[in-house]
Amino acid sequence: MLNLDAAAYSLIRPLLFALTPEVAQRVAELALSRTGIWRALAPVFRVDSPRLATDLCGLKLRNPVGLAAGYDKDCEFLPSMAALGFGYVTGGTVMARPQPGNPKPRVFRYARDQSLINALGFPSLGLERAASTLQRARGDIGRAPMIVSVSGVTVEDIVLCHRRLEPLVDAVEVNISSPNTSGLRVFQERDALADLLGRLNEGRKRPLFVKLPPYSDSAARDAALSLVRVCVERGVDAVTAANSKPAKDGRLAVGAGGISGRLIFDDLLTMVTDVKAEAGDRLAINACGGVFTGEDARKALQAGATTVQVLTGLIYRGPGVARFINRELLRAMD
Repeated sequence: MLNLDAAAYSLIRPLLFALTPEVAQRVAELALSRTGIWRALAPVFRVDSPRLATDLCGLKLRNPVGLAAGYDKDCEFLPSMAALGFGYVTGGTVMARPQPGNPKPRVFRYARDQSLINALGFPSLGLERAASTLQRARGDIGRAPMIVSVSGVTVEDIVLCHRRLEPLVDAVEVNISSPNTSGLRVFQERDALADLLGRLNEGRKRPLFVKLPPYSDSAARDAALSLVRVCVERGVDAVTAANSKPAKDGRLAVGAGGISGRLIFDDLLTMVTDVKAEAGDRLAINACGGVFTGEDARKALQAGATTVQVLTGLIYRGPGVARFINRELLRAMD
């Protein structure tokens, strides 16, 4: 069945890749909207092994492979995504008010490198739409914990999203690191992040994650690790390392975006190692960036990650990616 799944997607993928990335995404979303079909197929995608079971900040996971934020921006397809065998699913990133994101074109494939560059800029249908869909999803999600990513350019907007959505999910991930949203980088300053986390901690009841910016030089590394120290001081439960890597591409309407996928996997391993050395066991780490295979997952977990998150790998390997990774991870463990 594993080889049949891979072969089937190898036939479908060229058709999807003949479309622009955003049109292909809409086609995928149309398929994912048939929740009943994916729920019926769930046993096909699930890999059950006690060796894969993981605890993420008190959340009991069947396996350590999570869906990263950014694929299901408005939390509309999380029950279908959970049926694909992920240990947990992350919806969003949700913004307080509806917004269109950056102008198009804003996504391109680097197919030879199994990577993407995007300058989406948080397109969102807004907080209330996400709250409505998350409320409905709670009864359909099954055993996979549901996490929501939130962001904004003001403390008030992020706090509003957190307080509205926290009761509907199992954990909240705060994205302070998108390279495509002007104004967001203010929260990459120690004092600003400490103030934001202090506000979020008022009455907080569920695990809180922070999605960190990547780095490629020693100064940026020091700045990112200073944010890790703030997270420890403010009682954050986990960090996600990391967001897409800033890069220029003249085809994008805004001229620059963030790279995800294979091109940033080595950076991911370096960052997980650094964060683990800084925080020790005081923070869980969700490794996000270029994880495609079970061997990739094994390396990230060995470097200190608690879980891995997948998005670009889903696009290149197809809906069976979580099952592929989990089976390959079991073989790597053997």
